[in-house]
Amino acid sequence: MKQVWIEHGRVSVRECPAPRGKVLLKLRLGGICNTDLELLRGYYGFRGRPGHEFVAEKAATGQRVVGEINLACGKCAWCRRHLGRHCPHRAVLGIVKHPGAFAEYFTLPEANLLPVPACVSDEHAVFTEPVAAACEILEQVPEIAQGEVAVLGDGKLGLLIAQVLAVSGAKVDLYGRHSAKVRIAQKAGVRGRVGARLPARRYPFVVEASGSAQGFAQAASMVRPRGVLVLKSTVHERLSIDTAPLVVDEITLIGSRCGRFQPALDLIRKNVLNLDPMLDAEYPLERAPQAFAHAARPGALKVLLRPA
Repeated sequence: MKQVWIEHGRVSVRECPAPRGKVLLKLRLGGICNTDLELLRGYYGFRGRPGHEFVAEKAATGQRVVGEINLACGKCAWCRRHLGRHCPHRAVLGIVKHPGAFAEYFTLPEANLLPVPACVSDEHAVFTEPVAAACEILEQVPEIAQGEVAVLGDGKLGLLIAQVLAVSGAKVDLYGRHSAKVRIAQKAGVRGRVGARLPARRYPFVVEASGSAQGFAQAASMVRPRGVLVLKSTVHERLSIDTAPLVVDEITLIGSRCGRFQPALDLIRKNVLNLDPMLDAEYPLERAPQAFAHAARPGALKVLLRPA
């Protein structure tokens, strides 16, 4: 079978045997995200098969599924608290110790899989993982749904975060550089701030989703005293942080990563998110190098991979 492979900063397509063990899944559609691009740039010292945004079908039954990306031990203190994404023994699909979804076939445990509702298309279901990451903010900071929020960054994740928070009740200002991209989120009730000056110490809640090394300092400058700064970006570069303003203004920093898939699927099923304009391009799996190059273009949105 064909699989996508990352090594030494290059993307290739290789032949490999079909996997065994766990539930065998046949890829229907995969999505390239910024984490995949960071892996290509050297994040985690990655070498192997990427891919954690997907819609697949069970090879044995044809049932469409999406899947939680953390493969936890199920026995430790974190797992007993239903926080397997922090299990010290975990593998992470397409990132740590488990081959990713960018192949004709791959595997996941049955416990990780959720059925895709019949009313949800593959093109929408492929957004489940990043929508879950956006929903995680609501789990970590429930009061954000009643607050005023600035989201910094109009990339794929920033657009989803802004929409998820807006449809959940928050008053959201999205700061970005691209009018066409910001308009996507405006259809979900988000207020666009294209090219606007970043206001100092203005917001009780700020979400940093720029995907850039400079984003942290910019976002931190926007938080009012005793406010909350949620960090969503993962970047390969090391950051130099001036902590004095955070201490003086008593800012709460929250790192935010994966979220539960069921709330995300429920939100996608309600059709309240403007997802279609976020689909940028689709490539066959064997053209993965070109797909990754497209996804790395400035301003690119969701690039999909589909097996032949």
